[in-house]
Amino acid sequence: MSAETLPRVDAPTRRTPGPGAKPKPWGQIASQVFLIVASVLWLLPIAFALYVAIRPYSDTRKYGYVSMPHHITFQNFRDAWTQSDMLHFFWNSVLITVPAVIIVLCLASGVAFVLTRVNVKVNIALLILFTAGNLLPQQVIITPLYRIYLKITLPHFLSSSGLMYNSIFGLIVINVAFQLGFCVFVLSNYMKSIPGEMYEAALVDGASLWTRFWRLTLPLCRPALAALATLLTTWIYNDFFWAITLMSSGDKRPVTSALANLQGQFVSNQNLIAAAAMIAAVPTLVVYILLQKQFIAGLSLGSSKG
Repeated sequence: MSAETLPRVDAPTRRTPGPGAKPKPWGQIASQVFLIVASVLWLLPIAFALYVAIRPYSDTRKYGYVSMPHHITFQNFRDAWTQSDMLHFFWNSVLITVPAVIIVLCLASGVAFVLTRVNVKVNIALLILFTAGNLLPQQVIITPLYRIYLKITLPHFLSSSGLMYNSIFGLIVINVAFQLGFCVFVLSNYMKSIPGEMYEAALVDGASLWTRFWRLTLPLCRPALAALATLLTTWIYNDFFWAITLMSSGDKRPVTSALANLQGQFVSNQNLIAAAAMIAAVPTLVVYILLQKQFIAGLSLGSSKG
């Protein structure tokens, strides 16, 4: 029998799923369920605060906060705006947040550039030092910091009290000090992803160190700076701890800590406080909406080299 007449037997081939084949859905279903549960848990306190804010105080006092609403009103929002003088405290928050964000980004970008593009033996040690500063809890140093703020004197145009304590300048300084390490860490990692050939070409063209920083590095870091600006605005604006401990005058405090002015000595109108808290959260939402594209781009770009 010749080889041509023998029956042809093909080796069994292993079928691989094509591009249109659907994988097992269990992992996808579990991830979707997890995201839904996490989103609900995240939004539940906000939804409850809004629910309390649109109910009159007499309704919750009679039926309780966890009950079906009998009346819906927006009077709490109007009372919170007028009774707490929120426009004045909003301005205090602006005076603290805007300078602090600008100073942090300026200092962090300069420090990160030196740590990544200037050959100094202590670069790694300095980066570890800035990063380690983020590991220090705020509550640990509040007692010595409070005493230091009572000792440092300032000119009258920076502090009406003449001290670092009870001044807007003091809050700016402490926010800059605590946010600087994180921004240096993020920007240094981002600047490392910039190709070194660009700096070599700039050196060949005779660009100085300042030119390489100002005209080459900073324009490429705009997404990262926008993302950090969004985070810093949210963190510094929402700060409550420093404003309560390092400031005694209620009219100088930012809007977040000024909400305590709505609380009486014996009776607390939680409906009014909830409405004021919802109003105070509006600026951070506006900042995030305006910088949303830059924020997402800053988080995704620079995550991988090459």
